[in-house]
Amino acid sequence: MESIINTIGRRKAAVARVYLSQGSGKFTVNGKDYKDYFPQTDVQFKLEDPFKTVNVEGTYDLKINVNGGGFKGQAEAIRMAIARALCKIDEDYRKPLKDKKYLVRDARVVERKKFGKPKARKSFQFSKR
Repeated sequence: MESIINTIGRRKAAVARVYLSQGSGKFTVNGKDYKDYFPQTDVQFKLEDPFKTVNVEGTYDLKINVNGGGFKGQAEAIRMAIARALCKIDEDYRKPLKDKKYLVRDARVVERKKFGKPKARKSFQFSKR
């Protein structure tokens, strides 16, 4: 029985669960290939980058469930979960991934809208007279 490593990553409103196992480098995101799920090449690069950082491209298969947020938040949540999974495999991968800040939870979220204002901080035009 092969071992499957399970990790979670979060960014903005997105939550990604990653199941990593030995394989041939196949990524599936919510049942689709990652290139179909994320058609933009810059977003695909975000998913591949943790593997390139530690030189293990095409060694592991990924099954990813992600929900919430937009495509950018989802991609960064997946990237964090992949980096955490690689650290579980080999502790030597921790330093290069940490240097690229892939293991840090980016806590920036959208500020809530305040009452009496059109957006979080924007105000209606002020009229003196």
